[in-house]
Amino acid sequence: MDTDMDLITLKNYLREHRLVPLQDVAMHFRVDVETVKPLLDVWVAKGKAKKHAGNLGCQKGCCKCDPSLIETYEWTG
Repeated sequence: MDTDMDLITLKNYLREHRLVPLQDVAMHFRVDVETVKPLLDVWVAKGKAKKHAGNLGCQKGCCKCDPSLIETYEWTG
């Protein structure tokens, strides 16, 4: 797995997964969330991604995640 992160690689990851928690993006690219947030913000500003703050949960179905603590991004582009 190539974990080098740039805007295009991040775009491809978001397009493939469609809806993904911030923590999952950071873990995939092996960086902290503060590193990936500015890149995600670029796609949000361009209208290609949408940020869902705390209202979706992690979508894994185990119900152990507090939805209010989860920041999720959706590729809309």
